[in-house]
Amino acid sequence: MAILGLGRKATQAQTGVDAPLPGTPPLRANRVTKSYLNGSVIALDDVSFDVHANQVTAMIGPSGCGKTTMLRLMAGLEYPSLGDVTMFGRPIPGPGPERGMVFQAYTSFPWLTTRANIEYGLKLQGLSKAERRARAEHFLELVHLEGFANAYPAELSGGMKQRVSIARTLAQNPALLLLDEPFGALDAQVTWEMEEMIIEIIERENKTVVVVTHDIQEAIYLADRIIFYTRQPGRIKADLPMAFKEGRRFQKKEEMLVHPGYVDMERRLYAMMREEIRGRVS
Repeated sequence: MAILGLGRKATQAQTGVDAPLPGTPPLRANRVTKSYLNGSVIALDDVSFDVHANQVTAMIGPSGCGKTTMLRLMAGLEYPSLGDVTMFGRPIPGPGPERGMVFQAYTSFPWLTTRANIEYGLKLQGLSKAERRARAEHFLELVHLEGFANAYPAELSGGMKQRVSIARTLAQNPALLLLDEPFGALDAQVTWEMEEMIIEIIERENKTVVVVTHDIQEAIYLADRIIFYTRQPGRIKADLPMAFKEGRRFQKKEEMLVHPGYVDMERRLYAMMREEIRGRVS
């Protein structure tokens, strides 16, 4: 759709990111180590993987395994102690609109309406009022908030507030969408509704996504592939394609729950999680 094209040249001018190198993945972690407190705490240790275009990669593992740290490195909010994280073969200089991040906490501006929150980043990018309005209308529809365009955050439920955050991020047309436990603060019913909405968005917008979650069932449902981290220091324990899906994304979560291969994958991931937790306390 024409209204969604942000333009690589405009993105480079705003972020300093060079043009993609041919044949390089959307994102690559190359032997990444991240330490804190002068090296006394190692969050990630020698982690390497590629993020593939138009796929959903979920990162899971026990609490404190470094999965959120890795997401922050991808976002340019932190930098590796060793190794490097690159986007299309180029170093990540810091945060930029080509990488959109949705946090667990609601991040809408309370003094702006839903539509104005979605348009805010577009205004900073210099888009015209007409362009901002067209994009906002598109993403209001996509996240099913057409009837709440003029509502303020205080008038919205938790799930609605998170939909505003997702719409605002997507409106900037990021090449990579980063989700940091985006449904962790929501109740069970709203969570599975939001999970299904994310699948709808990914299918319609053809996005490359990395999601951090503590929920094994959510990871299996959303992901084309799961990277499982060990307990601290975080290393890759397993890199698992969701082959049982046969390339399919399920529009309804219950369809996945009865699909052949799902139970075996869930059992395998729970066993891995239990192994890591027991290793931590032993």
